[in-house]
Amino acid sequence: MGSYVPSTQAERQEMLEAIGLKSYQELYCDVPGQMLLDRPLEIPAGMSELEIGRTVKSMAAKNRVFSTVLRGAGSYDHYIPSIVKYIPAKEEFLTAYTPYQAEISQGVLQSIFEYQTMICQLTGMDVSNASVYDGASAAAEAVAMCRDRKRRVTLVSAAAHPDVINTIRTYCYGSGDEMRIVPAKNGVTDLDALRKMLTNEVACFYVQQPNFYGQMEDAPALGQMVHESGALYVMGCNPISLAILKTPRDCGADMAVGEGQPLGLPMGFGGPYLGYMACTDKLMRKMPGRIVGETEDANGQRAYVLSLQAREQHIRREKAGSNICSNEALCALTASVYMAAMGPEGIAEAARQSMSKARYLAKGLCAIPGVSMRYPGEFFHEFVTEMPHTEAVLAALEDADILGGLPVDGGILWCATEKASKAALDKTLSVVKEVLAK
Repeated sequence: MGSYVPSTQAERQEMLEAIGLKSYQELYCDVPGQMLLDRPLEIPAGMSELEIGRTVKSMAAKNRVFSTVLRGAGSYDHYIPSIVKYIPAKEEFLTAYTPYQAEISQGVLQSIFEYQTMICQLTGMDVSNASVYDGASAAAEAVAMCRDRKRRVTLVSAAAHPDVINTIRTYCYGSGDEMRIVPAKNGVTDLDALRKMLTNEVACFYVQQPNFYGQMEDAPALGQMVHESGALYVMGCNPISLAILKTPRDCGADMAVGEGQPLGLPMGFGGPYLGYMACTDKLMRKMPGRIVGETEDANGQRAYVLSLQAREQHIRREKAGSNICSNEALCALTASVYMAAMGPEGIAEAARQSMSKARYLAKGLCAIPGVSMRYPGEFFHEFVTEMPHTEAVLAALEDADILGGLPVDGGILWCATEKASKAALDKTLSVVKEVLAK
């Protein structure tokens, strides 16, 4: 089957000529040459089950798993109760396939409905969808929702996560719209710069709370400024922080999006994750992806159905606001189990412990000669320090079985979650102090 091609070489050449090309390689002219495969794949011969087991184990042994992780930057090492791994592993749920005959899968739809409900409770919003691929695509989809015929410019805070900024930039490039970066000052969005950039062609402004540097933005003031200009306000939020911080709704946001990985998903080498999206009633008909609603069947029994599907599969393509027609069903179920198992107080406790341990680490680091905070503002559970010999410090921490912070512009972006013990933090401080004392 792998060698079956349903058209002849002559037919394929005719199709190429119809679009003005001489060869299929010209279809990839925008792809950098070094990324193109110009040789046969080096696929080894088949192996027995015993040989495969040995090979995979030897490959896994090359991974470095640290006992202490003090690095975040979008992926966070939170405690995950055992039930969170057990329930989604049941055979009724464990599938990579999103059910397209969705109404048949009432159990899956109910789990999505409960996920949506809990996301709305966290964010204070009216409507949530069934999730999208990750936090970056959620942000890009959200700003795309905000555009109209007269307003085609998207403003993005420079203090947002670089991956989110790049994803929004890619979406804007594809739709022919413009993205402009609002400068940051002292680690947060420059309010004066934003005020000047909020012209009548701006559709929306995206800000992250807390931002990439861990700093707390003046979200209510930003929202008021954006609304006074007639634009929409989109906030990207860490869902764990929402258990103790003001909700996006309280800050005046029209949309709340973010990376759902902290809600019970392991760091997993970068995925799979999920992007959550929630909005006010005013924008719900523009929401991409799946939305599960509750109704009654012909017998008066409770039933779940897909609702408000403004998707390319169900309407004319030119009227679709997005090509997303699926969701991270298993990841959303995992997040639902996590939120249900932890409860409001459990998530709030995880947030409080993360915040207090980050402050303990920051205070201890700044007590070491040569170490200082990069930014003066308040932070949640991440912060940036300036210090000499950052490479030597991080290497020494790795030797001590500690994954230190992320190097950023001459500094280090640290993160502490509830999993970081006092003993581990004290050990970190001891190693840093020893390296900088040399």
